[in-house]
Amino acid sequence: MDAIINVIHVIAAVSLILTVLLQAGKGAAMGSGLGAGSSQTMFGSSGAGNFLTKLTTGIAILFMTTSLTLAVFSTQKKSNSLISGVEETGQKQESPVPTDNTSD
Repeated sequence: MDAIINVIHVIAAVSLILTVLLQAGKGAAMGSGLGAGSSQTMFGSSGAGNFLTKLTTGIAILFMTTSLTLAVFSTQKKSNSLISGVEETGQKQESPVPTDNTSD
């Protein structure tokens, strides 16, 4: 289940990036007044604004939903630590420098 949501999350992230990059900026309307209005004929004469806006909103909702779902799943998992399984074997350590009690 976790892997499926991760895959959907990555696909939604890439799709969200692409749909945002496909949208025309605010300055694109200026060029259409000077005779460059045929640049968006792929989506019809009204442009792609309405379609891409709705698509971006839908993908953003999907992205946020998968983000929240993954966050909830990560808090429900039991945390595994590598250190928790290690037992303390030597509690008293000897000093690394040997002491010499002989007098000269």
